[in-house]
Amino acid sequence: MDMPGNEEPLPESRVGLTPRQARRIRIVLASVLMVAMAAVLVVRLASRTSVLVVGVYGAALVLCGVVIELSRHGRTRLGTWLLGLGLAAALAADWLLLP
Repeated sequence: MDMPGNEEPLPESRVGLTPRQARRIRIVLASVLMVAMAAVLVVRLASRTSVLVVGVYGAALVLCGVVIELSRHGRTRLGTWLLGLGLAAALAADWLLLP
C-alpha cells in the first residue's frame, strides 16, 4: 500500500543532451568534417600540387581523427574546441599561406 506521505519525487526532465548523445554527435560531426577535408584536399591537389597543401589538409585530417578519439573517451568539450579552432586555423592557413 502506498502511503500519501511516502511519494517519491519525479526525476527532473533533462533539457540538454546526455553525455552519450553528445559523444555520438561529436564523432559524427568530426567524421563528416574529415570526409569534407579529404575532398577539399583532392580538389586542391588537382589544381596545384604542393607539399604545403598536403601539410595543411593532412593536419586537418589528423585533427579530425584526434577529435573522434577524444569524443570516444568522453572529452567532448575539449574535442569541440579543438575541432573549431583547428579547422579555423587550417582554413586561415589555406587562405594566407597557399598561393
